[in-house]
Amino acid sequence: MPETSERLSHGGPAFFIRGNKCFVMFLNDHHDDGRLAIWCAAPDGVQAEIVVTEPERFFRPPYVGHLGWLGVQLPRTDQAELDAICREAFIAVAPPSLLKVLKTD
Repeated sequence: MPETSERLSHGGPAFFIRGNKCFVMFLNDHHDDGRLAIWCAAPDGVQAEIVVTEPERFFRPPYVGHLGWLGVQLPRTDQAELDAICREAFIAVAPPSLLKVLKTD
């Protein structure tokens, strides 16, 4: 994704747009929850729908769940779907100028 970077945040790798807007965080057994997962930004309404329809794969993460972020269980997600989820997370957070660049890539 254009203008993204990775750095540690809250004990794990996180991915930021222009160094300050987080769109994906990796967490391994966060506070002993037993999950290998990412937390990511999501388009409006996605979290509410998918957490109900696929609770074994998706969850409402603490701290950022009230913002509509989505928790994704990694062992239950294939690479193509994970790529699409991360792209949607980027799109949910990115400023319009970066979205124009993304569409031309």
